[in-house]
Amino acid sequence: MEKPNTAKIRAAVIVMNKLDRYILLKFIGSFFLTMVLILSIAVVFDISEKLDDFQNGASMNEIIFDYYFNFIAFYGNLFSALILFISTIWFTSRMASNSEIVAILTSGTSFRRLLRPYFIGASIICALSLTLNHLLVPQTNIKRIAFEEKYVTGVNRPISQKMHRQVLPGHYVYFETFSGVRESGYQMTYEVFEDHQLKSKLSADFVRLDTATGRWRLDNYRLRTIDEKGIEQISFGRRMDTALAFTSEQIAPKLNSIATMNSKELSRFIAQEELTGNENIASYQMEMQRRTSYPVSSYVFVLLAVGLASQKKRGGLGVNIAIGLVLTAIYIFFMQLSETFAKTGLLSSEGLLGGPLEWIGIQPAEFAVWIPNIVFASIALWRYSVAPK
Repeated sequence: MEKPNTAKIRAAVIVMNKLDRYILLKFIGSFFLTMVLILSIAVVFDISEKLDDFQNGASMNEIIFDYYFNFIAFYGNLFSALILFISTIWFTSRMASNSEIVAILTSGTSFRRLLRPYFIGASIICALSLTLNHLLVPQTNIKRIAFEEKYVTGVNRPISQKMHRQVLPGHYVYFETFSGVRESGYQMTYEVFEDHQLKSKLSADFVRLDTATGRWRLDNYRLRTIDEKGIEQISFGRRMDTALAFTSEQIAPKLNSIATMNSKELSRFIAQEELTGNENIASYQMEMQRRTSYPVSSYVFVLLAVGLASQKKRGGLGVNIAIGLVLTAIYIFFMQLSETFAKTGLLSSEGLLGGPLEWIGIQPAEFAVWIPNIVFASIALWRYSVAPK
């Protein structure tokens, strides 16, 4: 025969397991229901906006499977943490209005213990989102972006001016102007250095890639070479076809292209662009960090949602949803603001905080992506401290 204390403990464990399953089912069910509703509305608005574009030759199979199937995967995952925030506020507010939260707490369950099924659910969503962000969504983006470029936006590679790149160690290329769409540029200079000594300098008025052969065609070129003895030779001509140690994508990368790289490929790409001195390197570093920071924000939003919605208040569900939407808008605003600071403000390399961050080994652009999470985590911890009272 079991001792009374042992029996009570076992009964409490059974009750707690039932409570965990109850809240976890509500958590997962509310999340996917909210996501379906929000994405359905997003798809309807997107169809109404792009209906004329779809009539430019897109087949129904392309629209459904190449575009909207991947559209749902991308935007559903991108906003999963914010959708989780709204859904958690919604079902927790309902529990609070039905006095379920009060009943749970008065039964002897601590507020901290109440959070366990919430964080189990957040861990499931976070792990799923991390997998999608780092591995799967970049693959789905290939067809989605290709569809948009073909039927909606066209290839987004504007003409770049005064482009300096280090394409290999000691190999430097400069273009006065370069068009990624046409894969051509004006006033090119290609210099090769060895031991900090100039070995050759190739200049041309106009350069164009021959896509059939993969070689560059130079018009009005001038080649200057210096041998080991320091003897200089100069040759020039009207036209020359030659292989050069760079591609069109290295000179003017498409910003969309990084969305099609998994994290391993993106990491190699960032290392290459750091070598070339690409001025867009901050954008690439932020993209890499977003793939982790957005899923991790699930924990922050769940803690904040429970802290906000676990108390019964006047206005009930409507007030809590309104507060959630306002906080969502503020979070998005912080995202945009921090990214702007990373490029031009306090967090830039020349800014007040840029130097200290780089000194401790943190890139300002990478830190900027985490600022909204840090701010909202502080608010969530404050709400967690006062909610039980």
